[in-house]
Amino acid sequence: MYKTHGYAAQNAQSPLAPFQFERRNLREHDVHIDVMFCGVCHSDLHQARNEWSNSVYPVVPGHEIVGRVTEVGSGVTRHKVGDLVGVGCLVDSCRTCASCQEGLEQYCENGFVGTYNGVDRVTGETTYGGYSTNLVVDEAFVLRVPDNLDPAGVAPLLCAGITTYSPLRTWGAGPGKKVGVIGLGGLGHMGVKLARAMGAHVVLFTTSASKIEDAKRLGAHEVVISKHADEMQAHQNSFDLLINTVSAQHDLNPFIALLKRDGTMTLVGAPEHDHPSPQVFSLIMKRRRLAGSLIGGIAETQEMLDFCGQHGITSDIEMISMQNINEAYGRMMKSDVKYRFVIDINSLRQ
Repeated sequence: MYKTHGYAAQNAQSPLAPFQFERRNLREHDVHIDVMFCGVCHSDLHQARNEWSNSVYPVVPGHEIVGRVTEVGSGVTRHKVGDLVGVGCLVDSCRTCASCQEGLEQYCENGFVGTYNGVDRVTGETTYGGYSTNLVVDEAFVLRVPDNLDPAGVAPLLCAGITTYSPLRTWGAGPGKKVGVIGLGGLGHMGVKLARAMGAHVVLFTTSASKIEDAKRLGAHEVVISKHADEMQAHQNSFDLLINTVSAQHDLNPFIALLKRDGTMTLVGAPEHDHPSPQVFSLIMKRRRLAGSLIGGIAETQEMLDFCGQHGITSDIEMISMQNINEAYGRMMKSDVKYRFVIDINSLRQ
């Protein structure tokens, strides 16, 4: 067993606080990782506060993890000691259902195992995440991190990056396509960077004029203030794809009207409460699609990391110590971060 220092929420009302626990001994195909950096995802806050009504306490959040391999099981072939690696939202799945066989482990029909607040398929114990000094993960769910990228900036790619990359790839973002990204937060800023690197014409939608300059710096060709009806009207019936990253309940109809015939709006933001139902005829009359997308499978996540390595893409981050996580949660609720907090896990070792 591996003694581990982390931070955990003990119930929905408690702040995160120091928590010691033990990681399992290595199984044949396990990799032991010393965690270096862990991104702070809005899902972490939802789970810590039980806003999705499925948390099992104590909760050790964190699924945007980068670290170094320090030990491997006897059957490991994919990774070796010293490798820089990443772990995202999944640490296991059934591996036998149709989705798993197609490399879509995130849609495992028997339920994937989350990096935290999941259930280990062997022991039945609750999994603990990356707000901790080390991790033990099956090699099949461990990813290679490109050597040319800043490891701290890579951490958010393991959730925010793949969450936007997957629908961009699925619905064919690329040259000749007009792609809109709704919201400029942790997900949205990655959507802008990735869509631009794929060669699409990128439009960022925001309610805040103060974000115009930054959106263009990140790669947006145009910025639309979504509460200005005239700006929205100018783009009606023109988009091939919209990536909606907003995690607050809102009216989808003004955005659906922006889609051309056969266009798609994909929801990737996860609100606490459902959006109001959209107008049916707006979908029917243009054969528009309203879709959803959940992170990505392991192969696609590796593809995303390799793509980011080729294009020099990382997340824009603000580094924090583990001891400042509760303050970071408070700021995240106010959207006071550009654009992802990343925890320096060395702060746990001091």
